Amino acid sequence: MRKLEIKKFLANNAVSILFVVIGVLGLRVSGLSLPFFLEDIVNRLARNSFMVLSLIIPVLAGLGLNFAIVLGAMAGQAAIIVVTHWKIPGISGILLSVLLAFPIAVLLGILTGRLLNRARGKEMITTLILGFFANGIYQLVFLLLVGSVIPMKNDVLVLSSGVGLRTSIDLTGGLKNGMDDLIRIPFPISAVIIGILLSGVYLFKYFFQKGTVRIGKLLGMGILGLFLVGWGAFHVYTHSMFNFVRVPVGTFLIVLGLCLFITFFTRTKLGQDMRTVGQDRHIAEVAGIDSDRVRIIAMVMSTVLASIGQIIFLQNLGTFSTYGSHEQAGMFAIAALLIGGASVAKATIGQALLGTLLFHTMFIVSPLAGRTLFGDAQLGEFFRAFVAYGIIGLSLALHSWKKQMLAREEARRSV
Repeated sequence: MRKLEIKKFLANNAVSILFVVIGVLGLRVSGLSLPFFLEDIVNRLARNSFMVLSLIIPVLAGLGLNFAIVLGAMAGQAAIIVVTHWKIPGISGILLSVLLAFPIAVLLGILTGRLLNRARGKEMITTLILGFFANGIYQLVFLLLVGSVIPMKNDVLVLSSGVGLRTSIDLTGGLKNGMDDLIRIPFPISAVIIGILLSGVYLFKYFFQKGTVRIGKLLGMGILGLFLVGWGAFHVYTHSMFNFVRVPVGTFLIVLGLCLFITFFTRTKLGQDMRTVGQDRHIAEVAGIDSDRVRIIAMVMSTVLASIGQIIFLQNLGTFSTYGSHEQAGMFAIAALLIGGASVAKATIGQALLGTLLFHTMFIVSPLAGRTLFGDAQLGEFFRAFVAYGIIGLSLALHSWKKQMLAREEARRSV
């Protein structure tokens, strides 16, 4: 029985385990110092986690991998362009960007949801093509209409011809790090805080929920909490290099808030309706659930969250390509989700966060590892691009294969 459980665990988490091995080996080969790696991965987690988490709700509702989060990214970018034009800096500008992006993202989510209700069973390819179509409209607006039909006089943003935006926009002095700089603390102190929280959760569950949680899981949580407290306290006391790694606590609190929201939402009636629609639409309709309405709501929520995710991403990055920054938002977020162990039909918060960590670990170490092994950093770039597209293709192929196997199994039972 134990061997079967181990085999099942390895089969279900093969991709995640593979990327853990690749990340560890790549880090060793690249020669990166641990403090430098931690600083880079902390920043990448802060700016990418929200976008990856925005994919969970569509998967819950049976819409699969939502490539249409690119539309949400466009809404967020459009809002940032307007706020940058108005020269509103810092957290005020970020909050205004969210307010401006919200109605655009809601409208795009409603239109996308209605389209997907007419393309049942082909949601993923539909959202992929829809992203290309929306990108054409986005470029039409900001390349041709801005300055001609839409008045905008800004020598920094608009081309010298007076029509169209420049190819890149610098957020320095404006929205750059507006959210990240609200609260920044050294990495060891954040480790101590997380360790105390984990230890507190361990004690609470041990004394009040002991019968509902596995004792092994409880013990592991307690040991991890104590380790983090000890490790963090040691590095604070010794003033090690890890103290130069600054954690953007404000941004991570927003990510934590989204995690709590998704956890709470899945337990509400609407969340349960989405789960039912995702599992079997026919049963959901028999139970009196309006599946079309539920799917549209799921798409609206995902698009709105993606717009906020893009705003968080760009304020952390500090600069962006006007016509290209949104294009890979969906592809990279979906690849990260799948690397974490998610599938077309099931995704969790843990898988999203783990996948973001593993995917961006590969992003950090692969160019340096490629240069060390082959003398060419470009090979590392090719490798991570290959992985991003390859993991999505493999996941879709496995999903199709599983559906065919289930269909054959049902056909055999009916005979």
